[in-house]
Amino acid sequence: MSGQKSGDHVIAKNRRARHDYFIEDTIEAGLVLTGSEVKSLRDGKASIGESYAGQDRGELTLFNAHIPEYPAAEPFNHEPRRPRRLLVHKKERDKLLGLIQREGATLVPLQLYFNRRGIAKLALGIAKGKKQRDKRETEKKRDWQREKARLMRDKG
Repeated sequence: MSGQKSGDHVIAKNRRARHDYFIEDTIEAGLVLTGSEVKSLRDGKASIGESYAGQDRGELTLFNAHIPEYPAAEPFNHEPRRPRRLLVHKKERDKLLGLIQREGATLVPLQLYFNRRGIAKLALGIAKGKKQRDKRETEKKRDWQREKARLMRDKG
């Protein structure tokens, strides 16, 4: 499943994810949120740059995602960096937890968005870490593609 579809409203993107990891597959997961968290997300305030997904008491959980407090909900506000449960099918959850434990894969949040129905979703990437040389190689390829496009544009 792909993260961004037409009609989706993106709240936050993890731009470093594709730089730091090889993304092998992506899945879409729902989030268990409180009302003040949803209000804060509707304001477009969230950060998933330092977050990751893992296991907590047999459940798939999003850790270290920052959703700031919503000022109008003052006495009933949420904790900004609390762990949030992710909603996926049981088979999918078991598969993902197995990948984390056996193969050393990492679940990296790629983007947080509202779908067409107004429900908050999280695009998760099943990732393997890149080494420094892999990052340099990716950068060289990107620079070469840019240079090649520039040459073709100038000649044509």
